Amino acid sequence: MMTQVETIVHYDNGYGYEEEYMLQEDEWDRDMLLDPAWEKQQRKTFTAWCNSHLRKAGTQIENIEEDFRNGLKLMLLLEVISGERLPKPDRGKMRFHKIANVNKALEFITSKGVKLVSIGAEEIVDGNVKMTLGMIWTIILRFAIQDINVEETSAKEGLLLWCQRKTAPYRNVNVQNFHVSWKDGLAFCALIHRHRPDLLDYSKLNKDDPLGNLNLAFDIAEKHLDIPKMLDAEDIINTPKPDERAIMTYMSCFYHAFAGAEQAETAANRICKVLGVNQENEKLMEEYERLASELLEWIQRTTPWLENRTAETTMSEMQRKLEDFRDYRRMHKPPKVQEKCQLEISFNTLQTKLRISNRPAFMPSEGKMVSDIASAWQGLEQAEKGYEEWLLTEIRRLERLDHLAEKFRQKATTHETWATGKEQILSEKDYETASLTEIRALLRRHEGFESDLAAHQDRVEQIAAIAQELKYLPNLYRARHPYRTEKLLDTIDQLFLEFAKRTAPFNNWMEGAMEDLQDMFIVHTIEEVQSLIAAHEQFKATLPEADGERQAIVGIQNEVQKISQSYSIKASDINPYCTITMEDLMNKWDKVKLVPGRDGSLQEEMARQHANERLRRQFAAQANLIGPWIQTRMEEVGRCSLEMGALEDQMTQLKQFEHIIVAYKPNIDKLEGDHQLIQESLVFDNKHTNYTMEHIRVGWEQLLTTVARTINEIETQVLIRDAKGISQQQMNEFRSSFSHFDRKKNGAMETDDFRACLISMGYDLGEVEFARIMLLVDPNASGAVSFQSFIDFMTRETADTDTADQVVASFRILATDKPYILVEELRRELPPDQAEYCIMRMPPYKCPGAPPGALDYTAFSTALYGESDL
Repeated sequence: MMTQVETIVHYDNGYGYEEEYMLQEDEWDRDMLLDPAWEKQQRKTFTAWCNSHLRKAGTQIENIEEDFRNGLKLMLLLEVISGERLPKPDRGKMRFHKIANVNKALEFITSKGVKLVSIGAEEIVDGNVKMTLGMIWTIILRFAIQDINVEETSAKEGLLLWCQRKTAPYRNVNVQNFHVSWKDGLAFCALIHRHRPDLLDYSKLNKDDPLGNLNLAFDIAEKHLDIPKMLDAEDIINTPKPDERAIMTYMSCFYHAFAGAEQAETAANRICKVLGVNQENEKLMEEYERLASELLEWIQRTTPWLENRTAETTMSEMQRKLEDFRDYRRMHKPPKVQEKCQLEISFNTLQTKLRISNRPAFMPSEGKMVSDIASAWQGLEQAEKGYEEWLLTEIRRLERLDHLAEKFRQKATTHETWATGKEQILSEKDYETASLTEIRALLRRHEGFESDLAAHQDRVEQIAAIAQELKYLPNLYRARHPYRTEKLLDTIDQLFLEFAKRTAPFNNWMEGAMEDLQDMFIVHTIEEVQSLIAAHEQFKATLPEADGERQAIVGIQNEVQKISQSYSIKASDINPYCTITMEDLMNKWDKVKLVPGRDGSLQEEMARQHANERLRRQFAAQANLIGPWIQTRMEEVGRCSLEMGALEDQMTQLKQFEHIIVAYKPNIDKLEGDHQLIQESLVFDNKHTNYTMEHIRVGWEQLLTTVARTINEIETQVLIRDAKGISQQQMNEFRSSFSHFDRKKNGAMETDDFRACLISMGYDLGEVEFARIMLLVDPNASGAVSFQSFIDFMTRETADTDTADQVVASFRILATDKPYILVEELRRELPPDQAEYCIMRMPPYKCPGAPPGALDYTAFSTALYGESDL
């Protein structure tokens, strides 16, 4: 009997403890002999395994215990499977040369963390089968099985778990070990079918045909998977318990064959994911550029129209301009407000996605930054505000001009009627041939004219004032003075003269009264109408006195007629001192009685002003409700954005707010309708409210924009949280810290408050480090840190995302470790659209020796993450 030797391989797996691979000690023959069936299986399997690697060096072995005795092929095998160079072998044929070579091989194995017990160079050189097979098994364990790690299990358990998972869905397969579970061949076939269903039809296999199943699996593995036949079907069937090492070795080849494919698939999936993110981001960038261009073009086209202050000459044309402006406010601008808001949201979402995926920030084309659009929009709104103010001012001006022009026409017509023929009379030189008596008559008649002219002076000044306002001064008549005489006429002449003197001012009063009664007026308030009514009442109060004056004048005329009749004096029917006849006076007095017509006009105007007042009150009642409602909603949205709790709950609440706000839109539309009625009625002031339609519009647009932005901010926080694995508790801590140090409660921390916030969270800040952080959170040096910037900073270091190095490594797998990749490889490994995406953007590989069409995946990958200028 040979002395019992226990062979144990100690393997240090790097986790601080050693795994002991008992070399089937329970199954080993205690007399140092293997079970013959197991030995046969191990010889075949280990030989085939060694040859699968040695053929890469152009050699092979025939007899495992003989061909490794000199150590040369053993050293070559280790170099092939490790990819490392071993010390130069001794080329001598003496025993000590062989021992030296085997020792170099064993030392190399030991250097890889394997402790060999009871395996020495002498036994290998002497051709000890058990020791040789044990040594090869040690090599297989270290270089073929050690790296198999499934859910942190040991190598053997990991390989077994991998086999179990891959074959679990298949009927009649139950892998529990590496011996009897494989005897019927179905487990081998299931493993092949799971990865390559095109190679066999599992449904046609029969559990009762183990020989056929095993040979089918071995043949397919050799032909299609480049796995040599390491097992013999008859040996497995005829052995009650097949050799575990042999099957483990064979299974390790399947694992590496399929794991390589899985590794390539994983690499391709990673690349597809990265490219998918990039393609989506590029679409968002292109969409932003398109929307920004369209919005800026609209602003640039609209602003000059709003800046045009060319006034029209008629009221109707200016009213048409006002209607065009209303159409702009009702139909054209609101969609652009939404576009601008959506553009800002899209930009913020895109930047967040880029940050989450470790991509460089998006820089829009020159002139298309969000700040550029905001600046252009501000210019538009300034022009818009100035345009509306100008329109209303011009309409008021034209309304007054129309009123003044009509008033001038009426007064000028009356004055011209009075002045007709008077210049001719004044230019006559009849006094040159007149007698003294005639001169006295001429003088008295001229005194009467002077009295009449003086009475007309106020009306002439009114006409001149109107003309001055209209930038038009009419030519007014001038009177000349004839020489005066000193003698009086007879009694009739005195009466004629008295008639003339009293008639002229009374006639002037009546003409003025007629003008006032027919005068146009323009008022805007009830108080102004009341003032006109009061003035009219005062006028009506003077009518009795005026009627007394009329009766006195009639009495003078009657006295002349009485004297003429009493003394049979033939007096002239024409008053030489006055052109106004008694008939003229009576006709004009009849017209002065138009008082009821004036009363009616004033009452109509009073009714119109009451209607305007109702419009004012109607608008004010709504505006005084809508204004505070908008302010309240703004405050609610602001509070919601800073509340603690689940982001999903905040999102739900904000969506509810948004629904309420959108549902409130008919109230705004109704107010716009009331405002239009007010403008059409030319009502420009409203003492019942401090809210103008412009205030309401601006507040409404701000509310819509704020709720949309806040929803976007919460969506962004959800993206960041989910992408970077931040817990709800951490997010609440961030929000709590921000809220505490947001001293002014305006949604931003000042620089000193931000520093205090970081210190409170445990940051040890020097000036240089704090300056670096400020560049990240406040790149524009505004002196304030927004909540979004704060969240981005707090989560930046916890990112669990793909990197450029990981993408390069994935491409290297697809390129089978080449520093370049070929077009056909891209098209074979990636979906068509993503393969073409790479081909279009990947630069040529320019290093010497590269084949035509080779592409540089390293430069492409670093460019995706902004780490190169590609």
